Amino acid sequence: MSAAEGPLVVGVDTSTQSTKALVVDVATGRVVASGQAPHTVTSGAGRESDPRQWWDALTEALRQCGQAAHEAAAVSIGGQQHGLVTLDTHGEPVRPALLWNDVRSAPQAHRLTEELGGAKFWAERTGSVPAASFTVTKWAWLAEHEPEAVRAAKAVRLPHDYLTERLTGQGTTDRGDASGTGWWASGTEAYDEEILAHVGLDPALLPRVVRPGEVAGTVRESHDLPFSKGTLVACGTGDNAAAALGLGIRPGTPVMSLGTSGTVYAVSRRRPADPTGIVAGFADARGDWLPLACTLNCTLAVDRVATLLGLDREAVEPGTGITLLPFLDGERTPNLPHASGLLHGLRHDTSGGQLLQAAYDGAVHSLLGALDRVVDEDADPSAPLLLIGGGARGTAWQQTVRRLSGRPVQVPEARELVALGAAAQAAGLLTGEDPAAVARRWDTAAGPVLEAVERDEETLARIAGVLSDAAPLLERGTDTA
Repeated sequence: MSAAEGPLVVGVDTSTQSTKALVVDVATGRVVASGQAPHTVTSGAGRESDPRQWWDALTEALRQCGQAAHEAAAVSIGGQQHGLVTLDTHGEPVRPALLWNDVRSAPQAHRLTEELGGAKFWAERTGSVPAASFTVTKWAWLAEHEPEAVRAAKAVRLPHDYLTERLTGQGTTDRGDASGTGWWASGTEAYDEEILAHVGLDPALLPRVVRPGEVAGTVRESHDLPFSKGTLVACGTGDNAAAALGLGIRPGTPVMSLGTSGTVYAVSRRRPADPTGIVAGFADARGDWLPLACTLNCTLAVDRVATLLGLDREAVEPGTGITLLPFLDGERTPNLPHASGLLHGLRHDTSGGQLLQAAYDGAVHSLLGALDRVVDEDADPSAPLLLIGGGARGTAWQQTVRRLSGRPVQVPEARELVALGAAAQAAGLLTGEDPAAVARRWDTAAGPVLEAVERDEETLARIAGVLSDAAPLLERGTDTA
């Protein structure tokens, strides 16, 4: 390893399917070492993971980083949002974590919304209307289906909280990830006692919310990671808030993230509250807000369609009249938790490549439908749309977003933006800087800009029409039992 110009920090991204770690030079933003290790997710009706796998993956990822990780002065964990982690008196998982894309709590989401004042109450109180992805609905599902697990739970955490606590020995979280639980009030920036009482969750089981820029703790002695005792630990945050930090975005800059799930978001100085439930009124990791819309079906769903067709993911062909709604895991935006994929317009001369392009169109349509809602009204509509995530470098994804958005698209060259955002947060502990300013100093958003093309209004209208006409079928789903 060549000599670093400044102190080193570690940024971690514990995502749905793997954990990544970057060792970053605070002075330059240069990644001096990296590591990655997988973890598993169950298939079937639920989506669950054993949190201990996340720790094992973190250990392996840091081992791959070598001596550089041991020299780090601070660390921060960015992680998948919403997951429900229940721990016993020894800090061990009571059961596997219920992940964000586990939609079994859709009935509880509907019931909670109705029982506590309706969508307007929830939007004004928490910033968001409960959806099956939110932690509060998963807790309600667990209480109904596994009451013994609820009784055994002596601590309730989010995925990034779990790893941070294993580093420091202290139960902490941050405002960004807490805002996705459904039991954190965005107006008061505190846990909502009325909601917690309604779902039977003792606030004493929840972690302390660490403020932006505050140290969450230090690495304790009894651990098996290559950090020096006393290494500073930042509060960490959810993956979308971490990516926003990693880009250093200013208010009004739109972002589209193409990963297992798809998201569109922008930083805002105004606290969002959308009673339609399309926009989640999340907090960011700095003190502002991060209105965000999320779809469950993005790159994984499109890749599944490509596999079914026996095609490479880039083997798209232009076509007209074909609509494919790739709702393979149900859907969150639009809110159709029981939906499955739907194909309309199939003809004898339809090619596999045209079907694949229709899958891309369906996935991007869902994201673009929410884009205008997450960006402030006074934002520049001609500003480039930042395209990030695993799909951002795919030509088919880039061209589909350009054609359906009609906006210029910028693809940052920096990779692993969640881990970079966590690293920027850790760096801020050492330098006293705003983490977003650290990322801007590192120039993480730099990358080529693809010019705008004429917006494909015909395709957008066709997909919207099929979605509207098929609403009863999509709402009913495929379960006829």
